[in-house]
Amino acid sequence: MNVATNAAMTGPRQVVRAERAFVGGAFRPAAVVVEDGRIVDVLSEEAAVPGAHELRVPGDAVLLPGLVDSHVHVNDPGRTEWEGFGTATAAAAAGGVTTIVDMPLNSLPPTTTVAALATKQAVAAPAALVDVGFWGGAVPENLGSLTGLHEAGVYGFKSFLAPSGVAEFGHLDLAALDAAMAEVARLGSRLIVHAEDPALIHGDGALGRAYDGFLRSRPPASEAAAVAAVVAAARRHGARAHILHLSDGGSLPAIRAARADGVDLTVETCPHYLTLTAEEIPDGASEFKCCPPIRDTANRDLLWAGLLDGTIDAVVSDHSPSTVERKQAGGGDFGLAWGGISGLQVGLSAVWTEARTRGIDLETVVPWFTTGPAGVAGLEGLGAIVPGAPAHLTELGVDDRFVVDARALLHKNPITAYDGRALRGRVRRTWLRGQQVYSDAHGVTGPPAGRLLTARTGVAA
Repeated sequence: MNVATNAAMTGPRQVVRAERAFVGGAFRPAAVVVEDGRIVDVLSEEAAVPGAHELRVPGDAVLLPGLVDSHVHVNDPGRTEWEGFGTATAAAAAGGVTTIVDMPLNSLPPTTTVAALATKQAVAAPAALVDVGFWGGAVPENLGSLTGLHEAGVYGFKSFLAPSGVAEFGHLDLAALDAAMAEVARLGSRLIVHAEDPALIHGDGALGRAYDGFLRSRPPASEAAAVAAVVAAARRHGARAHILHLSDGGSLPAIRAARADGVDLTVETCPHYLTLTAEEIPDGASEFKCCPPIRDTANRDLLWAGLLDGTIDAVVSDHSPSTVERKQAGGGDFGLAWGGISGLQVGLSAVWTEARTRGIDLETVVPWFTTGPAGVAGLEGLGAIVPGAPAHLTELGVDDRFVVDARALLHKNPITAYDGRALRGRVRRTWLRGQQVYSDAHGVTGPPAGRLLTARTGVAA
């Protein structure tokens, strides 16, 4: 589709026809009718829609709801050399993602005050190519005063139980975790937690170029202890809690038990934990460094089992970029390099590629990237092709093959752990409220059309 054709689609009524549209949890033929940026009906594929602009998804592709990524570090303002709202949301659109929720770090200032949130919103508003919501931060300095951010519309509050890696976003000890959990329970919000116990993390500074040294420095026991602490605090206060980027499959039985006991707990994992393994990471390949770390093949299998049985609710990118120089600090020393995976643009493709090898169908995978993350963040009405929802849509070439080239990805810095990987399933087109914002033929199409989302008001003008 060219830009001129896209302009014709922005009129009052459109219909998108597909032999395979993801509707009601399954693929079926459908005609999706769109007016003024919203889905107004989902009809049989051959149904007549008089006066509508017609668009057809090719038979070798599927129509998906726009993906939701509730864990993205945009780093804007303050560290825009790492990323920015323009580049991050372009990468999102190219990956079929139409809504992101931005993490409260590593921007400067971090989103720990109402003024900082307003600063970030002012930067995002003119640059966003997809819709953007915001998490607040819970740090030692703002505990007891989270009400302002809650009323300003953050979707919840992020905390660390171990050092975050940046001095301006401090971590919570167990007493502070308890206080934060009590406060978010009173507000009716949620606490989302980077769960690693610092007492069980070993080594500070240089660790060498061998990945095994880094892996041993952040053992599964650290995650397990931190998850247990989060569960205990959430149980005490009747709070909603969420475990971020779970890498330890051994923590899943404790999570299952907590849920069975009535704890309001959700869990996410990331494409890199599902598709990469410790055994394949070369010496000095610090683009693979993230915290918690990528673990071994057996652990990866446990995470897949946790997804399939519903223990893990969502798959999110944890897109955490930085400059090439910072990612390669210390000449590939895993202790000195910045920890974070850049993968916002390729998450669905990576996971779908691995799922195919496991005999898992696309119907099973899609909710992990749509209604799963939307539910984690409380983004009502997103991630589904249903009447009343925004017309956020994605066309996926299910069998399209491509090799990831870090230099061709749309995020700011040309470094990623997925560089050189052969994947299946390419996003061909992405629409936001019925307007095409990306095509694989033309890249980003049209000016920024993203809106700022808040938990209090829905969509902010």
